[in-house]
Amino acid sequence: MKNRQLGRSNPLEVSAIGLGCMGMSFSYGPPKDKQEMISLLRAAVDHGITFFDTAEVYGPFTNEELVGEALEPYRGKVVIATKFGFDLSGSDNRPGASGLNSKPVHIKEAVEASLKRLSVETIDLLYQHRVDPNVPIEDVAGAVKELIQAGKVKHFGLSEAGANTIRRAHAVQPLTALQSEYSLWTRTPEKEVIPTLEELGIGLVPYSPLGKGFLTGKIDENAKFDSSDFRSTLPRFTPEALKANQLLIDLLGSIAQRKNTTPAQIALAWLLAQKPWIVPIPGTTKLSRLEENIGAINVELTADDLREIDFAASKIPVQGARYPERLERMTGL
Repeated sequence: MKNRQLGRSNPLEVSAIGLGCMGMSFSYGPPKDKQEMISLLRAAVDHGITFFDTAEVYGPFTNEELVGEALEPYRGKVVIATKFGFDLSGSDNRPGASGLNSKPVHIKEAVEASLKRLSVETIDLLYQHRVDPNVPIEDVAGAVKELIQAGKVKHFGLSEAGANTIRRAHAVQPLTALQSEYSLWTRTPEKEVIPTLEELGIGLVPYSPLGKGFLTGKIDENAKFDSSDFRSTLPRFTPEALKANQLLIDLLGSIAQRKNTTPAQIALAWLLAQKPWIVPIPGTTKLSRLEENIGAINVELTADDLREIDFAASKIPVQGARYPERLERMTGL
């Protein structure tokens, strides 16, 4: 496994590909078997992955507990990232159902609870999950700065934040990473966010680097999603959108065939080739997929390959919004 560095002022070294753990407990159908997921998380470590991503809202709470238990034998050898920022005080614990809460007092309460669930003394990387328009980002960054000074947090990050918010937060407490959706079918960060990160020396951690499974080539317009699978609510996963977006899969498939690899590996290799400080975190609940994703590190895309992908992808307009309007309003602030 190769390593990459997130952040310039206070660098964090992690495996070049991390593991998104959300789907083990949340969002992609019913929670998976706990012991099977513990085995998978430990297999990831054995395969060289040192970077694991969770959040208090995944479950809620149960994903942090799972990650904490599974990775307890590897304390000091792995990096665990978690997130705060949703209001989980109501009876409906769906992300955003009760709104956002990044008040400094709430951040500190959330961190104490996450530390217990993860069974750690310090959180390696703490993200604000979504920008809270009711709390100045300077206050959020100041609260995390105090947690860093207290030894409860090592690194600060934001998720789905816009360029101006990134600059304001970074001025108070330097950011190590931004986590945002970025892939061949979600390229919004390229316009303003990625240049800002490069200027300030902040790493990028793309979530959903395989388009929530779509870029694996295993999903077409006939796919059926369980009501507990949040893709059933996404405009981009309607049969019509899936059919229209199949052109992107055809592109990945043709290049994969030429390279004797898979569409998923091409999609991940493309991300890795964009910047040396990009670390994607594909999620999976299957060992075979984990191994496939890790294999992307060894896929070489030449400058000609990258030009070909960009040229062809630019002619394929992606159909469907990323999120329903309620959730889309929480991104890019």
